[in-house]
Amino acid sequence: MNTSRASAVALAKALVGSIGRLEQVDLAVCPPFVYLSDVAAALRGSRIALGAQDMFYENDGAYTGEVSGEMLKDVGCRTVILGHSERRHVIGETDETLNRKIVKALGDGLEVIFCVGELLEERQAGRTLEVVSRQVKIGLEGVSQDHIQAVTVAYEPVWAIGTGITATPEQAQEVHAMIRGLLARAYDAATAESMRIQYGGSVKPSNAAELLGQKDVDGALVGGASLKATDFTAIVGAATP
Repeated sequence: MNTSRASAVALAKALVGSIGRLEQVDLAVCPPFVYLSDVAAALRGSRIALGAQDMFYENDGAYTGEVSGEMLKDVGCRTVILGHSERRHVIGETDETLNRKIVKALGDGLEVIFCVGELLEERQAGRTLEVVSRQVKIGLEGVSQDHIQAVTVAYEPVWAIGTGITATPEQAQEVHAMIRGLLARAYDAATAESMRIQYGGSVKPSNAAELLGQKDVDGALVGGASLKATDFTAIVGAATP
């Protein structure tokens, strides 16, 4: 929940100017709902895709305040973030609710960035793999082989979001490898290998290269650093071959 209309557009235009034509990596920005159309206009002609931060699991009706996948597509969105830790732990969304959203978004033809991750107390109790495994399994229940390729899984340990504390590259790699193993068992090895698993949680220019250098870390879901064009551009640089 950041930016004004003017600052969102200025940020988008700055990114278009610095990285808007990069072909080696895929990029997307996900502004607040109310600025989607303005940012879409600012991104036009670039290779940066537009995404949203959430959506509902119905097309329309008596769901005041909610936004549907068709609405997102209507203003130019290609992707949507679902299950961000703040949606889970501030808003109270459950694994089952997120599963409904994921299935609906994929059915609507949107790509999904599906967030999973453990609380600090869960990591301290040695339950990281158990918690993340549960989130992945329930969240992707009923997602077909045809649709799973449109899903990017984003591992974001809740204790690392907005805290300045980052999971070590080894910690990130361990969870990413586990997630890829789950995907291989649920679908097949080739599908799991081709899917993107992002890391999110205090990613910044100083740690991006080391995190992105891990075998199973395929990208980053960038939070605070995405609000500064220079920082986000530097992170993209660390991901660019």
